[in-house]
Amino acid sequence: MKPFTSRRARAVVVAIAAGSLALTGCSENKGSKSSGDSKKDQAEAATQSKPVTYSDAAGSTGPAKEIPGAKSGGTVTVYQEAGLSHLDPSQIYVSDAGQVANLLFRRLTQFQEDDKGDVSVAGDLATDSGKSSDGGKTWTFTLKDGVKDANGNVITSADVRHTVERQFAKFIFDGPPYLQTWLAGKKYEADYRKLLPGGGFDGKHLPATVLDTPDAKTVIFHFDTARPDLPQTLAMAGYGIVPAKTDTKEKYDKAPVATGPYKIASYKAGKSLVLVKNTNWDPKTDSVRHQYPDGFNFQFGVTEATQTQRLIADQGGDKNAIQLTGAVEATQIQKVIGTPSVNSRTVKGYQPYVMQLSFNLDRVKNKAVREAVTYAVNSKSLIAGEGGVYGGDVAPNYFAPTLPGYEPKYDPYGRLKTPQGNVAKAKELLKDIPAAEKKLVFAYSNSSAGQKRKVAIEDALTKAGFEVVSKEVDSASYYEQIGKVNNPYDIYITGWGQDWPSAGTVITPIYDPSLVSDGSPNYSHTKDPKVKALIQKALTQEPVEAAKTWKEAQHYLLETVLPSAPLWYTKQFQLSGSNVGGTRYGSVSSLLDINRIFLKS
Repeated sequence: MKPFTSRRARAVVVAIAAGSLALTGCSENKGSKSSGDSKKDQAEAATQSKPVTYSDAAGSTGPAKEIPGAKSGGTVTVYQEAGLSHLDPSQIYVSDAGQVANLLFRRLTQFQEDDKGDVSVAGDLATDSGKSSDGGKTWTFTLKDGVKDANGNVITSADVRHTVERQFAKFIFDGPPYLQTWLAGKKYEADYRKLLPGGGFDGKHLPATVLDTPDAKTVIFHFDTARPDLPQTLAMAGYGIVPAKTDTKEKYDKAPVATGPYKIASYKAGKSLVLVKNTNWDPKTDSVRHQYPDGFNFQFGVTEATQTQRLIADQGGDKNAIQLTGAVEATQIQKVIGTPSVNSRTVKGYQPYVMQLSFNLDRVKNKAVREAVTYAVNSKSLIAGEGGVYGGDVAPNYFAPTLPGYEPKYDPYGRLKTPQGNVAKAKELLKDIPAAEKKLVFAYSNSSAGQKRKVAIEDALTKAGFEVVSKEVDSASYYEQIGKVNNPYDIYITGWGQDWPSAGTVITPIYDPSLVSDGSPNYSHTKDPKVKALIQKALTQEPVEAAKTWKEAQHYLLETVLPSAPLWYTKQFQLSGSNVGGTRYGSVSSLLDINRIFLKS
């Protein structure tokens, strides 16, 4: 899924965890009922992962089902601490921009969540979720009639082709890698960009044997192996359509053209974003989105503490406000929980993210040092900064409770027994390590959450005998900075959640040796050949057998490679104003479901 950033669910991401939090045994989807009981929450999360279904044409036909009590009109205020790193849909792979993308951009397919929490993949620009043939190697999509961009241009297969081809351009470095990697196949598995280095801007295009557009309405993908998850992949925000006529390459990141229900009226990076209705959006073509509010006013630079204070007070314009990906600030959680009228305005849920302290393996080469850090880190202190039991649980491994294959008792470093860290064990491992190797450069986000994490990491590692040199990184570009292969940092906190219910969407993007490049989520620069072999093996297996291989990969990574220290599993706890209706915790986004909200008056 994307990474998890500054509590925005997201480097991780949003990441989009399709179906990872779908509810079971509910007559109405009101979101997860996360409590203060970690064992209960993890057990619930483990049963929440349902298979995602693929919709036919009937399930993909708009308009979207009306939200009970919904009204039109008014402007929703949206609070967010960090600015957006990207608005170009091809660069979007984190959840704050992913939430915005739901309002702005359409893709071939889209995740659709019903009132029971069941998640399906419906056709968005396409008439259905796609038709496969040739044993799953070929997928065909037919475009709907009447879909236009904000400028009134009809979206055709040429726009889809352009969107796919620009993913190979060098200026696209932060989006999801799945489709490009799959299209490149085995021939270019080491560097998918070699399939189309110019990204289609130099007059060269993908061959019809890879991507075929025989007419204005038809798009055909050809892969060298079966790709049954393609409909879920194409539903990711990172594959939003970029109309060919309006593409301005690098400049597109600041002024993209909308295809969804809203368009950009003004954007001041890091300060504000104003969205208004896109009059060229036709609800009859959209089975997922609504256009209830007249617009959205995003305010960046508002700390979570301030967001929470304003929303608790619920005065004036704050009655119309929501948190984008931020959460109730940790020190104010008990006040929210203890005030029924405020608690009734919250959404709570288990997220699919695993927060980790990633090692730059190009710099921290001694495994004993990595082991010492893993034993020393204080998950209890870190979780306290996230809101205690309402903010997260101790992570003993890399698989979240929402992920199929989760192993609750797999704890090779004793994280569950010593959540406060095992300093004695860390010191023992470090006793013969040279002083130079005990000096670690730690990159941290300059957000309020990042500041808290910095204190916790410095305290734990210093007690174990490390010298920590902390380097502040702008929160809006945090993942971009640590995502550079030649970054100057030894350790940094990252988070990841599955893009859909498969361990392959966790192990592959963040540990595949073929994905070590600038902008890649392989933040540790893992290059182990056995990891690559296990990934390739699992990707060719049926789900049951693949699950065993993914399990083997996790054990090998944690015990032999150790690219990162698992820290905590995340939960989300968000608050909105009293005049905001339609609120629920979204299984797809692991956040407030922004597609449903309206203003009551």
